[in-house]
Amino acid sequence: MPQFKEGDAEAIAAQIGGVAAVAPEGRASITVIANGRNWSTSVIGSSNAWFDTGNWKLASGRAFEADEQAAGAAVCIIGETVRREIFGGSAGQTGLGEQLRVRKFSCNIIGILAAKGQSGMGDQDDIVVVPLRTLQRRVTGSLKIATLLVSMRDGSDSARLKASLTELLRERRKLAESDDDNFNIFDTQQLAETLSSTTEVLTTLLGAVAAVSLLVGGIGIMNIMLVSVTERTREIGLRLAIGALEHEVLLQFLIEAVVLSALGGVVGIVIATAASWGLSSLMGVPYAFDPFINLLSLAFSACIGVLFGYFPARRAHGPNRGAKARIKHVGCTCRP
Repeated sequence: MPQFKEGDAEAIAAQIGGVAAVAPEGRASITVIANGRNWSTSVIGSSNAWFDTGNWKLASGRAFEADEQAAGAAVCIIGETVRREIFGGSAGQTGLGEQLRVRKFSCNIIGILAAKGQSGMGDQDDIVVVPLRTLQRRVTGSLKIATLLVSMRDGSDSARLKASLTELLRERRKLAESDDDNFNIFDTQQLAETLSSTTEVLTTLLGAVAAVSLLVGGIGIMNIMLVSVTERTREIGLRLAIGALEHEVLLQFLIEAVVLSALGGVVGIVIATAASWGLSSLMGVPYAFDPFINLLSLAFSACIGVLFGYFPARRAHGPNRGAKARIKHVGCTCRP
């Protein structure tokens, strides 16, 4: 497919309504060097409009000036991951104002992007941004532009904007009505919908697995409590005989079932937290401990104890009514 031109971005910004920003983008994978360290990253060449299309903010420093973009100056803005890997995590080494070697030239770091974290496409902060002409002249040696990033204003119709983009690009590329498009327009809303549907499927699958696990655990608790009731028949009968009420025996076994399931929930939370922390360190993904979710899971495990412990608790005072009566009868016939 033929590559885009800077004029395409200018035409889109000038002729299509509802467009908030348009940015040409070139990209290359390069190893950058500074501070005695090297790091393989993505070097992006674009204009200041690129920060608007991606909703990027600067944590420190400044954006490109007009003369720097026009002349292809040796300046760059780096992401948080590049800053951390090259200059470390110390507060005294922000990287701002330092020299970063990109292939055969060194650029002055004039800005640090605010961190965005991981996304479905990988680490968003693992980037170095330079003016488009800097990338074309000093890195790729080509004026080709593979991508145009377009963001629309709030309230605009994405379908209408996409149709207008298609019509304008076909006109600029002089395509006849019978010709197929020699470009692709990708709406990120489609990606969001795809990710949302995938997340729903995964959530349903995980919910089903969790339901089966809870069912198996609940059956295990019920079996343990039934065995406990069977082995403690004399104790239950004695309690009933000396004046314990039936609902007190029921409450005793319910409490035992809740404590048993709650302890299992605590053990599960500890194991899950340790595993999540270990995996986050291994994968380089930040782990955020949410107390509310963990307390909710603990409460849910306690509810499982009530649900599956009720039947054994009913068995505890039901079959022992006869034992209570017999003990009372023996007590009536005894003489000192």
